[in-house]
Amino acid sequence: MKEKILVVRYRFIGDTVLTVPFLRNLRRAYPDAQIDMLVGPISGDVLSNCPYIDNFIIFDTTKNHEYENIGEKKKNFFSYIKLLRKQGYNKAYVLKRSFSSAALIFLAGIKERIGFNTEGRGFFLTKKVNYDQEKHEVECFLDVLKADNIKVQDDYLENWTDTTSVEKVKGIFKEKNIKDNKIKILIHATSGNKSKEWGNKNFAGVIDYLVNDKDAYIFHVGTEADKAAYDQILKEMGLNSDEHIINLCADMSIQDSLALIKEMDFVLGVDSGTLHLGASLNKPVIGIYGPMSPIKWKAWGEGHVALYSDRECIPCGLSRKCKIDEACLSDITPEIVIEECSKMIEKH
Repeated sequence: MKEKILVVRYRFIGDTVLTVPFLRNLRRAYPDAQIDMLVGPISGDVLSNCPYIDNFIIFDTTKNHEYENIGEKKKNFFSYIKLLRKQGYNKAYVLKRSFSSAALIFLAGIKERIGFNTEGRGFFLTKKVNYDQEKHEVECFLDVLKADNIKVQDDYLENWTDTTSVEKVKGIFKEKNIKDNKIKILIHATSGNKSKEWGNKNFAGVIDYLVNDKDAYIFHVGTEADKAAYDQILKEMGLNSDEHIINLCADMSIQDSLALIKEMDFVLGVDSGTLHLGASLNKPVIGIYGPMSPIKWKAWGEGHVALYSDRECIPCGLSRKCKIDEACLSDITPEIVIEECSKMIEKH
C-alpha cells in the first residue's frame, strides 16, 4: 500500500520556505510516497512549484493573521479534521509548534505523529522531538527527520519561479526602462510586528546613499499597507517619486516577488520572510535583526550578513514589553548598514 504522508507547517512565509531542506530529504527517503502539505493560503504560495510535494491543502480558519487573509470565508477547524480523516494519511510531521496543530493531527486519526514537544502537546504525538532555541529553524526541522531515523544528506535552501511571473517581471523592467548593468536591490523595511522595524528615517538614509552614490535601483514588494510605509520613506528623503525607486507593493503575488528577487544583486531588510525568500534563491542577504534570535532566524546559507546588537537582553523574543525603546535596533546605525552595502556591492 502506498505511503501517505502529511507535513504540517501553515502560516508565515519565512517559516514555510525554511521547510525546503526538510521536504527534499523526506522525498529522498520516500521517493514513491504521496507527500502532501498543510499550508497557509498565502504563505503556501512560496512552495507552489516545489517538486517534493504532491498536493497542498490550504488551512484557513482565522482572520487574525494579516499576511494570510485572502478575504474568503474561513473554514471551521473541525472541518479540517474531517477532511484529513478522509485522506487516510498514515504518518504526519507536525513542523508547526502550536498546541492546536498537534491536536488537529491527533483528532484526524493519523497513526504516526512526529513533532516538537512544545506547548504541552507531547501527549498528541507518537514521537516527541526537542525544540532547540539555540539552533537555526532549518536545523530544528531536520531534527524532526532525524528523530524518525531518516538520514539527512544536505541542508541547503532552494526555490522555484513561475514562468508567468518571470514574464511579468521582464515586462516591468521593460516598462521602467531598467538598465541591466546597474545594481538592483530589494529593500524590505516592514514587518508584521512593528517591534522588528528599523525605522523609515534609517532606511531613507541608506536608500539615499544607494541611489545617489551607487546609482542603484531599489525595489519594494509587500502589501497595500507596506506601500504606504515606502511612500513615507520617500518623503523622509524629501521626494515624492524617483525613477530609481520602484514600489511594487500590492501589485505582486508571492510568485511574482520570487521572480523579482531572482533578478536582484542582493536583498536588504529587517527580520522578515522576504529575507528568507532571497536566501532561498541564492541571493546575498543583509539582515537587520532586533529582538528575535539571529542564530535561529538569520538568512540560511553562505554569503549573508546578519546585523544585530550585542545587548544582554538579546534575544528577548518579544516576550515582554521593551523598556529601552528597541535599543537593539537603534544600535544598528545607517552608517553600519551603508558600510555592509558597500562591501556587498564591491563583492558581487
